[in-house]
Amino acid sequence: MKQVLFLCTANYYRSRFAEHLFNWLAVKAGLPWRAESRGLAAGRSGNIGPISRYAVEGLELRGIQLDQEFRYPLPLTLADLAGSDLVIALKETEHRARLAEQFSRWVHRVEYWQVDDLDCAEPEEALAVLDRDVRALVARLAAKGA
Repeated sequence: MKQVLFLCTANYYRSRFAEHLFNWLAVKAGLPWRAESRGLAAGRSGNIGPISRYAVEGLELRGIQLDQEFRYPLPLTLADLAGSDLVIALKETEHRARLAEQFSRWVHRVEYWQVDDLDCAEPEEALAVLDRDVRALVARLAAKGA
């Protein structure tokens, strides 16, 4: 089983939505891939609870029912990077510099997307972009026969 790792800042909203959506789509497509997610500043954001209500609502709107036993956000480690076949940071302008500070050897090995956080986009808009990009990723991996 191959692994894709989604990165955002807090591992609370965008990366968690991407993780659950990808895993649901990968099972439906029969892909031998699994997603995980981590945060580049998890635990320092002041978020309340284990996962954003926007992520949960966005997944439920897509018919993805989640177990209510959510884990709390997790910080990114070198082991997470090394154990992943594909690493995607969800907003280049927000995450490239953080990666350079924390894991400089990985900066050029990460795929960068352009998904805004709540300071720049409403949840419906950001999750629609993320939905499109995750579905495109699943299609890309399926086309490769991965």
